[in-house]
Amino acid sequence: MKIMTSKGFLYFICAVSAMGGLLFGYDWVVIGGAKPFYEQYFGIAQSPVMQGVAMTTALVGCLVGAMVAGAAADKYGRRPLLQMAAVLFTVSAIGTGLFNNFTLFNIARFVGGIGIGLASALAPMYIAEVSPANIRGRMVSLNQMTIVLGILAAQLINMMLAQDTTVAESQQWNVAWGWRWMFWAETVPAALFLTMSFFIPESPRWQVLNQQTDKARKTFARMGGSDYADSEINNVMQTAACHNANEQGGLGLLFSKPFVPILVLGIVVAVFQQWCGTNGIFNYAEEVFKSAGYNTNDMFFQIVLTGIVNVVFTIVALYAVERLGRRSLMLIGACGLFMIYTALGACYFFNAPGVCVVVLVLMAIACYAMSLAPVTWVLLAEIFPNRVRGIAMAVCTFALWAGCCTFTFSFPLLHDTLHAHGQFWLYAVICLSGFIYFLRRCPETKGKSLEELEREVKN
Repeated sequence: MKIMTSKGFLYFICAVSAMGGLLFGYDWVVIGGAKPFYEQYFGIAQSPVMQGVAMTTALVGCLVGAMVAGAAADKYGRRPLLQMAAVLFTVSAIGTGLFNNFTLFNIARFVGGIGIGLASALAPMYIAEVSPANIRGRMVSLNQMTIVLGILAAQLINMMLAQDTTVAESQQWNVAWGWRWMFWAETVPAALFLTMSFFIPESPRWQVLNQQTDKARKTFARMGGSDYADSEINNVMQTAACHNANEQGGLGLLFSKPFVPILVLGIVVAVFQQWCGTNGIFNYAEEVFKSAGYNTNDMFFQIVLTGIVNVVFTIVALYAVERLGRRSLMLIGACGLFMIYTALGACYFFNAPGVCVVVLVLMAIACYAMSLAPVTWVLLAEIFPNRVRGIAMAVCTFALWAGCCTFTFSFPLLHDTLHAHGQFWLYAVICLSGFIYFLRRCPETKGKSLEELEREVKN
């Protein structure tokens, strides 16, 4: 059946949901530009452990947000959790820039991390549940598009706010106020996200599973007409009816025999996206580019370059995900990063010119942006059955942020221990391992409805 969607309505509700991704991207990366200045303000510039704590606090909050997202979303719906994330982003943005105490600074970052954990689990799940199968990959990738726009916005604002570090007065302003305004700038999109979230419907698939069929029919009908609404509701109800009456829901069902292999795949995909190494370039750009011989002023320019490349190749991913498929892009990403990191490590080892490092870093960002970054969220939103999608997304998102937390905390320690060349060679080995795993285990989900995928898993 060819689906005639109301693209305006569909794009609107997906774009509003994906604003959680924009705030996720901004909040996650803004700290990288603020890092040189708040470290001086709090007196932790010479302490790798305290630096790791400051960079990791929000990620611990992500774990908490991801932990509660699944059960809360299944009980209360997807939309209220997105609204809660918007409130937490706003509170965190104000508090992080306001506090003069390092402990309070980290508490504010922790609150924002809870918002990231909620948004990162709920936004792709919501988009997958409202989108037709033929464009679902592209629509879920829209969430990644807003993430990279948030990243680029943070990078541009950081560069514009950071004054010339070669002038003493400017450096004093950066340390006293510059880093604060980098965090405060987030309050504008956070307030917009909260306002717009009241104009989107609840997930119609969640409504069907919670005896709100009439409301779900209205939402489906606005997207594709009455016939499409009836077809989608029947599919959801049929797959729900396939479960035994005494079959345990939630974690009990998720960890039952039929679903364990797909849960393992989801966890591996989630953790690999973090430990493939590319996120270190965003969070620790100062170390990456200074190791290549660039000063702080040049560093901000190089960071913005990575953000622009990130956006451009995420746009490529919006089209590639439906044409090449999910499995192919995961393989391309893992293999491509293996080769790039091998070369990047060699550049550091042999003291190659800094421009070589910049080119390879941009290649790594491009490869990641068109493959692993968006496809991870697409796969996680697609592969789990309707009945356990909320709790499964929570488990996998928790695993993703656990991977991000350990990666972020370990990055400066590995940098000091292995140096830049050894660190990127380690990430190359991880990428090669991921390629081998995906070659053997990753299925293709392109073009299949969520209910078709559920039946395949059950069989």
